Amino acid sequence: MTKARQLWLKIHTYLGLSIGIMLVLLGLTGSILVFYLQFDIWLNPDIEAVSTTPASQQQAVFVQLQQQFPTRTDSWRIEQPLHSGWPIMARYYTPVETRALQFAPLMVTIDPATLEITSKRFWGEFAMTWIYNLHYSLLVDKTGKTFVGIIGLISLISLLSGVVLWWPGWHKLQQVMAWRLRTSYAKKVFDLHILSGSYGFIVLFMLSLTGAALALPSQTQQIIRVFSPLASSPILARSLQQQGKKPVISADTAVASAFKLFPNAELRWVESPGFKKNSWRVVFYQQGEPSRRFPRTQVWVNAFTGDIVASRDGLADSAGDKVLNWLHPLHNGEAFGLTGRIIVFICGFLPLILFITGLLRWQQKRHARKRTAYRHS
Repeated sequence: MTKARQLWLKIHTYLGLSIGIMLVLLGLTGSILVFYLQFDIWLNPDIEAVSTTPASQQQAVFVQLQQQFPTRTDSWRIEQPLHSGWPIMARYYTPVETRALQFAPLMVTIDPATLEITSKRFWGEFAMTWIYNLHYSLLVDKTGKTFVGIIGLISLISLLSGVVLWWPGWHKLQQVMAWRLRTSYAKKVFDLHILSGSYGFIVLFMLSLTGAALALPSQTQQIIRVFSPLASSPILARSLQQQGKKPVISADTAVASAFKLFPNAELRWVESPGFKKNSWRVVFYQQGEPSRRFPRTQVWVNAFTGDIVASRDGLADSAGDKVLNWLHPLHNGEAFGLTGRIIVFICGFLPLILFITGLLRWQQKRHARKRTAYRHS
């Protein structure tokens, strides 16, 4: 074995042993989160909508929220159902109960037909959001998020070192990619490790890279800005003359104005001005954007005058913004529809297989070295 190969083997082995458990945790929780909205409905059937008809009037949703939560005067953000049977999901980002946490909004589900509130829960206090926090920040908020990003970057080195050790050359690639498990136990362990890593390499590399970028957003944006400008949100603070005044136009009026700019788009989110902002924010999905749930086409409509303050066409974003727009839908598979989600779901189990088989392979080699040393002693 050459010195270079010995070095790569040590890197691969020690990285696998040191961060393997973390990658297993991130992989398994990531698989669950691919379908976390559907899992939440299965775990909490009371929030499933009784009708498949979406709410025709957005203002009625906000009125219901104001009536049920009169002391919560900051912005509410409501999300339209992605599928039939799903509720409207509303977020109140600034609850006093969780202000010490970086991200813990009040989550409210509303039946789109009856406008009945079917649940009110704080983010992180119910199963699926607890798993989300575990995956995204290891339950330790900002510090954990940074650590997850670093783990993602280290996993890239582990994956690359595995490819260097495995690479057979182009002329033998088809041969070694043939799925086979040899007869002996030791060889089966080796084959399962090699095949899992080689078949899953592209997806695992993409998940590690996008995961690190999502967990380290400031650093990611700094790198991208070197090559391309990035969009910024407009300033929406109320003026002194607007302090204490209620918005003049309704959510429905704001949405109708926004639709004039993007008449063929699909309404996805509506955010109210609340007490501090002067504009409604309307978010649309346009065919061709990578994420239907979190698209980037947006219109800001002044809540007092009805004028359009600013807009953003998700299809006309800069190259840098397009890179950012693709990160999340690539990470959860949404960018490639149900097929993409299923592939990412399956690949979330690969770190577990790789860790177990890698650990067994390491133990086998240790025992073999001990036997060899004993025979020569």
